[in-house]
Amino acid sequence: QHVAIIMDGNGRWANNRGLPRTRGHQKGMERLRQVVAASCKYGIKTLTLYAFSTENWQRPREEVDFLMALPQVYLERELPELQRNNVRVCFLGRTGDLPPGTRRALEVALRETAVNSGLILNIAINYGGRAEILDAVRKIAMQVQEGGLDPAGITEDTVTSHLYTAGISDPDLLIRTGGEARLSNFLLWQVAYTELWFTPVLWPDFDEEEYKKALAAFQARERRYGRIPGENG
Repeated sequence: QHVAIIMDGNGRWANNRGLPRTRGHQKGMERLRQVVAASCKYGIKTLTLYAFSTENWQRPREEVDFLMALPQVYLERELPELQRNNVRVCFLGRTGDLPPGTRRALEVALRETAVNSGLILNIAINYGGRAEILDAVRKIAMQVQEGGLDPAGITEDTVTSHLYTAGISDPDLLIRTGGEARLSNFLLWQVAYTELWFTPVLWPDFDEEEYKKALAAFQARERRYGRIPGENG
């Protein structure tokens, strides 16, 4: 089972309390620990989190700088716990464009958890769904140009194998907190048949009980993949 989450609502959570937006992001990071632990508890195989989009660079400089520092703080603090829970950490996005300190923190987490065999925790950072597809198309075009790939042989599997998520199953369930009902450029290729769950609960308030509601709703749904209801094949 693969769960993806758009962690939305940190800024509004802070604004509602008269706090700076950075305090909302800090609280959201604290919530992350509980959701990762719950995912391990419930046997989720893959958890993919939308941490920072390619569009988020347009936010105020102070907020961007804070968001770039968060992965370092989170990973340094949580790495022992992730190791104890046998979690393997991976990153999706144009990570080469991140600040050096952030990249180093990512590299350490990748290296230290590489052999872990439990939950796969994908953190999407400097990620955009369109950018991901564009990068995949460029790689495929390069192979065609070099003569290593026949255009007539390009299939959906070809594209899938060149995405940041190559080798990872598509999400079964996508959760978005914060009340907005949109994808916001997240996993555009991968969510073709994903079940969607939108909740008004802001991310810093998204506790284990809310997570259980989303998982229970998913389990109650019939996934059709384009079939008529009740069909088995």
